[in-house]
Amino acid sequence: METTSRVGEHTPFAENGQPVLSARRTVDGYLEAPFPWYGLDEAFTGPRWLMQVGAAADGAVEHGSIGHGDEPSVRNEHLAASVGEPREKFAVVVTIAANPSRRSADGTGLLEATSVSSAAWLAGVGLLSFTWPGQMDHSLRDDWLDQQTETAWELADELSGPEWSTLSLPVDGVATPFHYRESEFGWVLAGSTSQGVHLGAYGRGMSAYGLGFAVIKDVAAYA
Repeated sequence: METTSRVGEHTPFAENGQPVLSARRTVDGYLEAPFPWYGLDEAFTGPRWLMQVGAAADGAVEHGSIGHGDEPSVRNEHLAASVGEPREKFAVVVTIAANPSRRSADGTGLLEATSVSSAAWLAGVGLLSFTWPGQMDHSLRDDWLDQQTETAWELADELSGPEWSTLSLPVDGVATPFHYRESEFGWVLAGSTSQGVHLGAYGRGMSAYGLGFAVIKDVAAYA
């Protein structure tokens, strides 16, 4: 699935790994999406914040992420633990339009179909973007991330494989099956809704087993 980044995407980080809060995400890309956005349901009462949207080559918004809990920063888990810092507790919900294979708006190419595997891959890469192994030097992180991104793609392409289990969670109040896996860096899950979108989610410090998802009534309120 080929998408390009849009304004309102990845949070810039300073050299100390903390987010540059002055560069807040914009809600514009979310408002342009022709599909509903999902987040955790009303049982979650903590902070909620916009993260990023992704667009196809023709500019159409295809997916995006909304965070819940602590805003994660890129950090080395080993170093964070060694100085006594608490691990961040967050869950990110990824919404992706359920589209069939189709021609681009300009008629020059064919856009790939989206699926639950697409949601699983976006969620897996999202989790990786905020972590690197404790035994690895920061200068090697790009190589590690490339390797793990390929692994995330392979795992997402084999949702029936042994790395995944099945987890039932409510979506708009209806029990819905999700593919679920855990790693040393956190958890990832992916499934579909009856509203024409696939859902992915990832997080750490918050258990996935007690989560529920619901359509966001006013995404502008998160800006």
